[in-house]
Amino acid sequence: MNEHECEPIRGLPAPLPEGEQLLWQGSPRWTAMAIQAFHVRKIALYFAALMIWRAIDVVTAGESMMEATLSALWLLPLAATTIGLLALLGWLTSRATVYTITSRRVVIRLGVAISLSVNIPFCLIEAAALKSRADGTGDIPLALKRGERISYLVAWPHVRPWRLRQPEPMLRAVPGAKAAAAVLAQALAAHAGISVQPATPTEARQIASEPAASPLATAAA
Repeated sequence: MNEHECEPIRGLPAPLPEGEQLLWQGSPRWTAMAIQAFHVRKIALYFAALMIWRAIDVVTAGESMMEATLSALWLLPLAATTIGLLALLGWLTSRATVYTITSRRVVIRLGVAISLSVNIPFCLIEAAALKSRADGTGDIPLALKRGERISYLVAWPHVRPWRLRQPEPMLRAVPGAKAAAAVLAQALAAHAGISVQPATPTEARQIASEPAASPLATAAA
């Protein structure tokens, strides 16, 4: 039996408390997850460059083009296996992941071998941002209030890259991320009892240092 068949609500470890509403659910697009988190494209380019370098090295040594090609092609099985495994990890990760936004919190169900649920109440979220991508997916990092931490290793790849000192949980490679971000912004604002407001320039630098990221809303209590 699939372990997730026991979930009372898909992606949630327990029924929602009285008064809490389910607003949005989604999962990462596996192709985007494979490219962004597992770097399938970069690995493919690395092997391509390695094969070209090998062929050039053989030709400059005085061998024929046929011998150079055969010498380079011995890397092909290794390349295919590596890329295939990384793509499989991307697919498995996306299949096991469910992002949930309720009227009170964000929940990330993660884990391929061992399923875990990370609950992030709105009261712990300092701000949220949206980074849209050309393929239609997007990332939604959540900046936690000072003193609140999440384990980078446990939550990876559902964390903002390279934020090791103050890890930020992140909804990653989400299809239709703009719609999900709008739901989250409205929910954060409703929880704080304010209208949706853009973050200040200082907050924007803190949560959205990449040019493509834009602040959604601050969640001041």
